[in-house]
Amino acid sequence: MKPRWETLHAIAGGSFDVCVIGGGATGAGCAWDAQLRGLKTVLIEAGDFASATSSASTKLVHGGVRYLQQAVSDLDLGQYQVVKRALHERRLMLDNAPHVVHPLEILVPCYSGWEVFYYRVGMKIYDAIAGKGNLFPSCYRSVAESIAHMPMLNPARLVGTVAYGDGQFDDVRYGLALVQSFTAVGGDALNHARVVGLLKDASGRLAGAEIEDAFTHARFTLGARAFVNATGPLSDHVREMARPGIGQRLRLSKGVHILLPLDSETTRDAILIPKTDDGRVIFAIPWLGRLLVGTTDDEATLEDEMLVSRREADYLLRHLNRYVAHPFARDQIVSAFAGVRPLVAHKDASDTRKLIRDHEVEVEPESGLISVLGGKWTTHRAMAEDGINAVVQRLGMAEKPCTTAHHLLNGANGFTADYWQVLVNNYGVPPALAQHLAEKFGTNATQVLEIAGQERPWGSPIVEGLPPIRAEIVYSVRYEMAMTIEDVLARRLGLQLFSWASAIEAAPLVGSLMAGLLGWNATETQQAVDRYVYRISRLMRKIGLVRDTPVA
Repeated sequence: MKPRWETLHAIAGGSFDVCVIGGGATGAGCAWDAQLRGLKTVLIEAGDFASATSSASTKLVHGGVRYLQQAVSDLDLGQYQVVKRALHERRLMLDNAPHVVHPLEILVPCYSGWEVFYYRVGMKIYDAIAGKGNLFPSCYRSVAESIAHMPMLNPARLVGTVAYGDGQFDDVRYGLALVQSFTAVGGDALNHARVVGLLKDASGRLAGAEIEDAFTHARFTLGARAFVNATGPLSDHVREMARPGIGQRLRLSKGVHILLPLDSETTRDAILIPKTDDGRVIFAIPWLGRLLVGTTDDEATLEDEMLVSRREADYLLRHLNRYVAHPFARDQIVSAFAGVRPLVAHKDASDTRKLIRDHEVEVEPESGLISVLGGKWTTHRAMAEDGINAVVQRLGMAEKPCTTAHHLLNGANGFTADYWQVLVNNYGVPPALAQHLAEKFGTNATQVLEIAGQERPWGSPIVEGLPPIRAEIVYSVRYEMAMTIEDVLARRLGLQLFSWASAIEAAPLVGSLMAGLLGWNATETQQAVDRYVYRISRLMRKIGLVRDTPVA
């Protein structure tokens, strides 16, 4: 990825075939697809790449057993089609990005023979729909086997579990891999730049965009023959910009997750809590050394702050604690996050939990804006393919086939499950650091370690006792367009999700290193640190972990 200033210079006043608005899962997928089809493409993101909705998933690459249950119980063909397509795409994600996607065994606790039968039948249907893309056959596990796989399970009244396979991934790192793949084949990507206006030609069709840089507030324009709206929850806002007065298409749903301590040496599998008091599904998943628990599904608006409240955290803990031998308390929460899902509205659905997680490509006839609406992370590639098919058709071009289905992403070429051992052997780094770097950067981990060798302090840990090293900060700024402390700690390294306390401890060091790389002065650096600490303190305060006044 080029330095941000260079990208700004390259795209200001430029002309493109396609401008993709939104750098999350869908937008990055659209940009990658379009560029591979030979369309000169620019990607514009108002915040950071893969931030907001795309970083707030349950970290699962899955068909959705809940949607399958709804398909069967409601005889809903739409839900069935979502599951079928997602299971097909699950296999492609595992194949194309093995450094950030891997199989995961999930256990469904059963407390009667009937529940064993019911979930075994359901999971066999799930297996059958996946077909050749099935990860491994679902099966029954005895109480002893279940406890061996998930030691925290409470054996009381348990008659066993039904185990099935799905995928797990690092959503942000996958999103960054998409953006890096896109720029590696000639695309231009810019984060922290908001589209503030859409320009039209004499016929009323979109012809350009006015963009404001988040840091300097300078504005510039660029031209494009086609515009793709891939802004997730903000899609209706962009649609309104293109055609004032157009009706809204989205309903928004808030989902929250909490992270808890986990003995990662003994716990490799996940738990699916198949039904809560209000009919939801909750997962408890080992993720990067923590237990990730979520999610909720509540109606939301764009004005709602995406913070996890005490009530929401207590809801998740209450249901999790029914299944574990040693209940968790709220003060054990080490981190949490919330996000909003953009669901395509349906006149017959009164509850966001009932809305189909399918997508829709809308081509607005007057302006020509192409909006990719709804969907889910697992089907991002298929959503992008449909979106760029619409671009090709709109431009009246000869058919250009999509090639993303079998195309390795950046960091995946040459990656194997034991790649971390190559790092140990070639660079002499500890296994924990090698595994961390392989999980985050894939085969690009060698570049991180080369940077670590350039300056002696860069090979040191960011926080003593944790794997991330200072060279990762340098790499993130130089090659991944990280521009803020949160870009680094929340998304590039994931330290913010591992531990809020550790992220606060790391902030001054991260700020200091970024200052040298980005040219911040002492005042700017201190302000950046203070803003970050204030934000994390607010998150902790909202969930009830701190009661003092946050740092100003």
